[in-house]
Amino acid sequence: MARSLRHGYTTGACAAAATLAAARLLAGERVAQVALELPVGERAVFPVHGCRVDGARARCFVIKDAGDDPDVTHGVEVHARVESSSPPSSGDAGREEGEVVILGGEGIGTVTKPGLAVAVGEPAINPVPRRMIREALRSVFPSGSFRVTIAIPDGEQRAAKTLNARLGICGGLSILGTTGIVRPISHQAWTDTLDVALDVALAVGCRRVVACTGRSSEKVAQREYPLLAEEAFVMMGDHVGHLAGACRRKGVPNLVVAAQFAKLVKVACGHPQTHVHSSRLDLRKLADWARSTGLTTEASETIVAANTAREVFLTLGAAHPLVAEVARRAVKQLRNWAPGVTIEILLVGYDGAVAGRYGE
Repeated sequence: MARSLRHGYTTGACAAAATLAAARLLAGERVAQVALELPVGERAVFPVHGCRVDGARARCFVIKDAGDDPDVTHGVEVHARVESSSPPSSGDAGREEGEVVILGGEGIGTVTKPGLAVAVGEPAINPVPRRMIREALRSVFPSGSFRVTIAIPDGEQRAAKTLNARLGICGGLSILGTTGIVRPISHQAWTDTLDVALDVALAVGCRRVVACTGRSSEKVAQREYPLLAEEAFVMMGDHVGHLAGACRRKGVPNLVVAAQFAKLVKVACGHPQTHVHSSRLDLRKLADWARSTGLTTEASETIVAANTAREVFLTLGAAHPLVAEVARRAVKQLRNWAPGVTIEILLVGYDGAVAGRYGE
Protein backbone atom coordinates (compact mmCIF):
# COMPACT_ATOMS: atom_id res chain seq x y z
CA MET A 1 0.00 0.00 0.00
CA ALA A 2 1.32 3.44 -0.93
CA ARG A 3 2.33 5.63 1.99
CA SER A 4 0.30 8.84 2.23
CA LEU A 5 2.45 11.93 1.81
CA ARG A 6 3.07 14.15 4.80
CA HIS A 7 2.36 17.88 4.57
CA GLY A 8 4.58 20.56 6.05
CA TYR A 9 4.35 24.19 7.14
CA THR A 10 5.07 27.45 5.37
CA THR A 11 7.71 29.97 6.37
CA GLY A 12 4.82 32.26 7.32
CA ALA A 13 3.45 29.69 9.78
CA CYS A 14 6.93 29.16 11.22
CA ALA A 15 7.47 32.92 11.65
CA ALA A 16 4.15 33.26 13.47
CA ALA A 17 4.95 30.25 15.69
CA ALA A 18 8.36 31.69 16.58
CA THR A 19 6.72 35.04 17.35
CA LEU A 20 4.16 33.36 19.60
CA ALA A 21 6.91 31.53 21.46
CA ALA A 22 9.01 34.68 21.89
CA ALA A 23 6.00 36.64 23.13
CA ARG A 24 5.20 33.99 25.74
CA LEU A 25 8.83 33.94 26.76
CA LEU A 26 8.71 37.71 27.20
CA ALA A 27 5.56 37.31 29.29
CA GLY A 28 7.48 35.06 31.68
CA GLU A 29 6.39 31.62 30.47
CA ARG A 30 8.70 28.66 29.90
CA VAL A 31 8.19 27.57 26.30
CA ALA A 32 9.15 24.23 24.75
CA GLN A 33 6.50 24.20 22.03
CA VAL A 34 3.60 26.30 20.82
CA ALA A 35 0.27 25.45 19.19
CA LEU A 36 -0.89 27.77 16.43
CA GLU A 37 -4.22 28.07 14.61
CA LEU A 38 -3.39 28.18 10.90
CA PRO A 39 -5.44 30.10 8.30
CA VAL A 40 -6.53 26.78 6.78
CA GLY A 41 -8.31 26.00 10.07
CA GLU A 42 -5.84 23.38 11.30
CA ARG A 43 -4.08 23.59 14.65
CA ALA A 44 -0.37 22.83 14.44
CA VAL A 45 2.25 22.28 17.13
CA PHE A 46 5.78 23.65 16.62
CA PRO A 47 8.79 22.68 18.80
CA VAL A 48 10.69 25.80 19.88
CA HIS A 49 14.46 26.25 20.01
CA GLY A 50 17.02 28.84 21.13
CA CYS A 51 14.87 30.61 23.72
CA ARG A 52 16.56 33.71 25.20
CA VAL A 53 15.28 36.66 27.22
CA ASP A 54 17.17 39.92 27.61
CA GLY A 55 15.25 42.59 29.50
CA ALA A 56 12.39 43.81 27.33
CA ARG A 57 13.17 41.48 24.45
CA ALA A 58 12.92 37.75 23.82
CA ARG A 59 13.90 35.56 20.93
CA CYS A 60 13.58 31.99 19.74
CA PHE A 61 13.29 30.04 16.54
CA VAL A 62 11.33 27.28 14.81
CA ILE A 63 12.82 24.83 12.30
CA LYS A 64 10.73 24.62 9.16
CA ASP A 65 9.47 21.17 8.21
CA ALA A 66 8.31 21.13 4.58
CA GLY A 67 6.93 17.59 4.88
CA ASP A 68 7.31 15.31 1.87
CA ASP A 69 7.56 18.25 -0.54
CA PRO A 70 10.89 19.70 0.59
CA ASP A 71 12.13 22.85 -1.10
CA VAL A 72 15.03 25.22 -0.55
CA THR A 73 13.53 26.41 2.74
CA HIS A 74 13.20 22.93 4.25
CA GLY A 75 15.09 22.85 7.53
CA VAL A 76 15.69 26.58 7.83
CA GLU A 77 15.70 28.23 11.23
CA VAL A 78 12.97 30.89 11.27
CA HIS A 79 13.83 33.29 14.09
CA ALA A 80 11.62 35.85 15.79
CA ARG A 81 12.75 38.59 18.16
CA VAL A 82 10.02 40.38 20.07
CA GLU A 83 10.81 43.70 21.72
CA SER A 84 8.49 45.77 23.81
CA SER A 85 8.63 49.50 23.32
CA SER A 86 6.35 49.93 26.31
CA PRO A 87 6.13 47.84 29.49
CA PRO A 88 4.33 44.63 28.50
CA SER A 89 1.20 43.77 30.39
CA SER A 90 -0.37 40.45 29.48
CA GLY A 91 -4.16 40.49 29.62
CA ASP A 92 -4.45 44.27 30.03
CA ALA A 93 -7.52 44.64 27.82
CA GLY A 94 -8.29 48.13 29.09
CA ARG A 95 -5.33 49.79 27.42
CA GLU A 96 -5.50 51.28 23.98
CA GLU A 97 -3.84 48.96 21.45
CA GLY A 98 -0.37 50.08 20.39
CA GLU A 99 1.59 49.47 17.24
CA VAL A 100 3.18 46.23 16.08
CA VAL A 101 6.07 46.89 13.71
CA ILE A 102 7.29 43.89 11.70
CA LEU A 103 10.87 44.06 10.46
CA GLY A 104 13.04 41.85 8.27
CA GLY A 105 16.28 40.73 9.87
CA GLU A 106 19.21 38.70 8.59
CA GLY A 107 18.39 36.55 5.58
CA ILE A 108 15.01 38.13 4.80
CA GLY A 109 14.87 39.66 1.33
CA THR A 110 13.88 43.23 0.51
CA VAL A 111 11.35 44.03 -2.22
CA THR A 112 12.94 46.12 -4.99
CA LYS A 113 10.39 45.86 -7.83
CA PRO A 114 6.69 46.72 -8.10
CA GLY A 115 4.01 44.12 -8.72
CA LEU A 116 4.58 42.06 -5.57
CA ALA A 117 2.23 41.72 -2.61
CA VAL A 118 4.57 43.91 -0.53
CA ALA A 119 5.56 47.50 -1.34
CA VAL A 120 9.00 48.35 -2.71
CA GLY A 121 11.51 48.87 0.10
CA GLU A 122 9.67 46.61 2.55
CA PRO A 123 10.94 43.26 3.85
CA ALA A 124 9.56 40.36 1.83
CA ILE A 125 7.05 39.23 4.44
CA ASN A 126 3.73 38.71 2.70
CA PRO A 127 0.38 40.00 3.99
CA VAL A 128 -1.00 36.73 5.42
CA PRO A 129 2.19 35.94 7.38
CA ARG A 130 2.18 39.56 8.69
CA ARG A 131 -1.36 39.08 9.91
CA MET A 132 -0.46 35.76 11.52
CA ILE A 133 2.55 37.32 13.27
CA ARG A 134 0.42 40.17 14.66
CA GLU A 135 -2.31 37.78 15.80
CA ALA A 136 0.25 35.54 17.50
CA LEU A 137 1.72 38.50 19.37
CA ARG A 138 -1.67 39.90 20.33
CA SER A 139 -2.80 36.54 21.68
CA VAL A 140 -0.22 37.13 24.45
CA PHE A 141 -0.11 40.95 24.64
CA PRO A 142 -3.51 42.38 23.59
CA SER A 143 -2.11 45.90 23.84
CA GLY A 144 1.17 47.78 23.84
CA SER A 145 3.74 48.66 21.19
CA PHE A 146 6.12 45.98 19.93
CA ARG A 147 8.77 45.38 17.31
CA VAL A 148 8.94 41.90 15.80
CA THR A 149 12.03 41.05 13.76
CA ILE A 150 11.93 37.92 11.61
CA ALA A 151 15.23 36.40 10.45
CA ILE A 152 16.61 33.33 8.64
CA PRO A 153 20.37 33.22 9.34
CA ASP A 154 21.33 31.44 6.10
CA GLY A 155 18.50 32.97 4.07
CA GLU A 156 20.73 34.92 1.70
CA GLN A 157 22.70 31.81 0.74
CA ARG A 158 19.55 29.76 0.22
CA ALA A 159 17.92 32.55 -1.77
CA ALA A 160 20.70 32.23 -4.37
CA LYS A 161 19.03 28.93 -5.37
CA THR A 162 15.63 30.58 -5.96
CA LEU A 163 14.11 33.02 -8.45
CA ASN A 164 13.89 35.74 -5.78
CA ALA A 165 16.48 38.05 -7.33
CA ARG A 166 14.72 37.94 -10.69
CA LEU A 167 11.42 38.78 -9.01
CA GLY A 168 13.03 41.77 -7.32
CA ILE A 169 13.49 40.24 -3.86
CA CYS A 170 17.11 40.89 -2.95
CA GLY A 171 19.26 39.80 -0.04
CA GLY A 172 17.35 36.81 1.23
CA LEU A 173 14.28 34.62 1.33
CA SER A 174 10.61 35.56 1.45
CA ILE A 175 8.18 34.77 4.26
CA LEU A 176 5.25 33.26 2.39
CA GLY A 177 2.09 31.23 2.65
CA THR A 178 -1.65 31.84 2.64
CA THR A 179 -2.86 28.68 4.39
CA GLY A 180 0.07 27.83 6.65
CA ILE A 181 0.32 24.41 5.01
CA VAL A 182 2.73 23.11 2.37
CA ARG A 183 0.93 20.39 0.43
CA PRO A 184 3.26 17.63 -0.81
CA ILE A 185 3.89 17.38 -4.56
CA SER A 186 1.47 20.22 -5.13
CA HIS A 187 3.86 22.29 -7.27
CA GLN A 188 2.06 25.23 -5.71
CA ALA A 189 5.24 27.03 -4.73
CA TRP A 190 6.39 27.03 -8.36
CA THR A 191 3.06 28.07 -9.87
CA ASP A 192 2.69 30.78 -7.20
CA THR A 193 6.09 32.06 -8.29
CA LEU A 194 4.95 32.13 -11.93
CA ASP A 195 1.94 34.23 -10.97
CA VAL A 196 4.17 36.67 -9.13
CA ALA A 197 6.64 36.82 -12.02
CA LEU A 198 3.82 37.78 -14.39
CA ASP A 199 2.62 40.45 -11.95
CA VAL A 200 6.12 41.91 -11.83
CA ALA A 201 6.47 41.82 -15.63
CA LEU A 202 3.18 43.63 -16.11
CA ALA A 203 3.98 46.14 -13.37
CA VAL A 204 7.18 47.23 -15.13
CA GLY A 205 5.34 47.58 -18.46
CA CYS A 206 6.21 44.34 -20.28
CA ARG A 207 3.74 43.65 -23.09
CA ARG A 208 5.53 40.52 -24.26
CA VAL A 209 6.43 37.68 -21.89
CA VAL A 210 8.93 35.02 -22.91
CA ALA A 211 8.27 31.79 -21.00
CA CYS A 212 11.22 29.42 -20.96
CA THR A 213 11.30 25.74 -20.06
CA GLY A 214 14.87 25.85 -18.76
CA ARG A 215 18.05 27.86 -18.49
CA SER A 216 19.34 26.72 -21.92
CA SER A 217 16.18 27.95 -23.63
CA GLU A 218 16.28 31.16 -21.63
CA LYS A 219 19.85 32.00 -22.70
CA VAL A 220 18.88 31.62 -26.35
CA ALA A 221 15.71 33.69 -25.86
CA GLN A 222 17.62 36.48 -24.12
CA ARG A 223 19.98 36.70 -27.09
CA GLU A 224 17.04 36.67 -29.49
CA TYR A 225 15.16 39.45 -27.66
CA PRO A 226 17.95 41.72 -26.37
CA LEU A 227 15.68 44.75 -25.99
CA LEU A 228 13.23 43.10 -23.61
CA ALA A 229 13.49 43.88 -19.89
CA GLU A 230 14.79 41.06 -17.71
CA GLU A 231 11.38 40.87 -16.05
CA ALA A 232 9.89 39.76 -19.39
CA PHE A 233 11.71 36.40 -19.17
CA VAL A 234 9.82 33.95 -16.97
CA MET A 235 11.25 30.54 -16.07
CA MET A 236 8.14 28.38 -16.27
CA GLY A 237 9.85 24.96 -16.05
CA ASP A 238 7.30 22.27 -16.87
CA HIS A 239 4.21 24.33 -16.00
CA VAL A 240 3.29 25.51 -19.48
CA GLY A 241 -0.47 25.07 -19.06
CA HIS A 242 -0.55 27.05 -15.84
CA LEU A 243 1.66 29.77 -17.32
CA ALA A 244 -0.54 30.13 -20.42
CA GLY A 245 -3.72 30.26 -18.33
CA ALA A 246 -2.18 32.83 -16.00
CA CYS A 247 -1.24 35.01 -19.00
CA ARG A 248 -4.89 35.01 -20.05
CA ARG A 249 -6.17 35.77 -16.54
CA LYS A 250 -3.71 38.57 -15.92
CA GLY A 251 -4.01 40.19 -19.35
CA VAL A 252 -0.59 39.48 -20.87
CA PRO A 253 -1.03 40.49 -24.54
CA ASN A 254 1.81 38.49 -26.12
CA LEU A 255 3.29 35.17 -24.99
CA VAL A 256 6.43 33.63 -26.47
CA VAL A 257 7.17 30.04 -25.46
CA ALA A 258 10.87 29.19 -25.78
CA ALA A 259 11.43 25.44 -25.74
CA GLN A 260 13.30 22.58 -27.29
CA PHE A 261 11.60 20.07 -29.57
CA ALA A 262 10.82 17.39 -26.96
CA LYS A 263 8.93 19.83 -24.76
CA LEU A 264 7.17 21.24 -27.79
CA VAL A 265 5.91 17.77 -28.73
CA LYS A 266 4.36 17.40 -25.28
CA VAL A 267 2.68 20.79 -25.59
CA ALA A 268 1.39 19.83 -29.05
CA CYS A 269 -0.03 16.63 -27.51
CA GLY A 270 -1.98 18.77 -25.02
CA HIS A 271 0.00 18.11 -21.83
CA PRO A 272 -0.27 21.17 -19.52
CA GLN A 273 2.58 19.75 -17.39
CA THR A 274 5.58 18.54 -19.33
CA HIS A 275 7.58 16.84 -16.58
CA VAL A 276 8.40 13.22 -17.35
CA HIS A 277 6.37 12.08 -14.31
CA SER A 278 3.27 13.93 -15.51
CA SER A 279 3.29 13.40 -19.26
CA ARG A 280 4.42 10.56 -21.49
CA LEU A 281 6.11 11.33 -24.77
CA ASP A 282 3.89 9.69 -27.40
CA LEU A 283 6.11 8.98 -30.39
CA ARG A 284 3.28 7.08 -32.13
CA LYS A 285 1.30 10.29 -32.31
CA LEU A 286 4.39 12.02 -33.66
CA ALA A 287 4.65 9.28 -36.32
CA ASP A 288 0.99 9.85 -37.29
CA TRP A 289 1.71 13.54 -37.75
CA ALA A 290 4.79 12.63 -39.77
CA ARG A 291 2.69 10.60 -42.21
CA SER A 292 0.42 13.63 -42.67
CA THR A 293 3.45 15.61 -43.80
CA GLY A 294 4.30 13.05 -46.49
CA LEU A 295 6.88 11.01 -44.63
CA THR A 296 6.93 7.37 -45.75
CA THR A 297 5.51 4.63 -43.56
CA GLU A 298 8.99 3.22 -43.12
CA ALA A 299 10.30 6.57 -41.93
CA SER A 300 7.33 6.92 -39.58
CA GLU A 301 8.14 3.55 -38.08
CA THR A 302 11.66 4.80 -37.51
CA ILE A 303 10.16 7.59 -35.40
CA VAL A 304 8.18 5.11 -33.32
CA ALA A 305 11.34 3.13 -32.71
CA ALA A 306 13.33 6.22 -31.66
CA ASN A 307 14.37 6.55 -28.04
CA THR A 308 13.57 10.23 -27.69
CA ALA A 309 12.01 13.18 -29.48
CA ARG A 310 15.48 14.69 -29.51
CA GLU A 311 16.68 11.75 -31.61
CA VAL A 312 13.80 12.36 -34.04
CA PHE A 313 14.64 16.06 -34.28
CA LEU A 314 18.34 15.48 -34.84
CA THR A 315 17.60 12.82 -37.48
CA LEU A 316 15.09 14.87 -39.48
CA GLY A 317 16.58 18.33 -38.97
CA ALA A 318 14.92 21.63 -38.04
CA ALA A 319 13.72 22.28 -41.60
CA HIS A 320 11.64 19.11 -41.86
CA PRO A 321 7.88 19.73 -42.29
CA LEU A 322 7.18 17.58 -39.21
CA VAL A 323 8.88 20.17 -37.01
CA ALA A 324 6.64 22.92 -38.38
CA GLU A 325 3.61 20.63 -37.93
CA VAL A 326 4.49 20.07 -34.26
CA ALA A 327 4.93 23.84 -33.77
CA ARG A 328 1.57 24.52 -35.45
CA ARG A 329 -0.17 22.07 -33.13
CA ALA A 330 1.62 23.53 -30.10
CA VAL A 331 0.48 27.04 -31.02
CA LYS A 332 -3.09 25.75 -31.37
CA GLN A 333 -2.94 24.12 -27.92
CA LEU A 334 -1.49 27.25 -26.32
CA ARG A 335 -4.32 29.28 -27.83
CA ASN A 336 -6.77 26.87 -26.20
CA TRP A 337 -5.14 27.50 -22.82
CA ALA A 338 -4.79 31.24 -23.38
CA PRO A 339 -7.56 32.50 -25.66
CA GLY A 340 -7.05 36.11 -26.69
CA VAL A 341 -3.30 36.03 -26.08
CA THR A 342 -1.02 36.32 -29.12
CA ILE A 343 1.12 33.18 -29.21
CA GLU A 344 4.61 32.74 -30.61
CA ILE A 345 7.04 29.85 -30.34
CA LEU A 346 10.81 30.13 -30.30
CA LEU A 347 12.16 26.66 -31.06
CA VAL A 348 15.55 26.21 -29.45
CA GLY A 349 17.93 23.72 -31.01
CA TYR A 350 20.06 21.28 -29.05
CA ASP A 351 23.11 23.18 -30.25
CA GLY A 352 22.06 26.31 -28.36
CA ALA A 353 20.87 28.23 -31.42
CA VAL A 354 17.43 29.28 -32.65
CA ALA A 355 15.96 26.43 -34.72
CA GLY A 356 12.76 28.17 -35.79
CA ARG A 357 10.10 30.76 -35.02
CA TYR A 358 6.41 30.04 -35.34
CA GLY A 359 3.04 31.60 -34.57
CA GLU A 360 1.53 35.02 -34.94
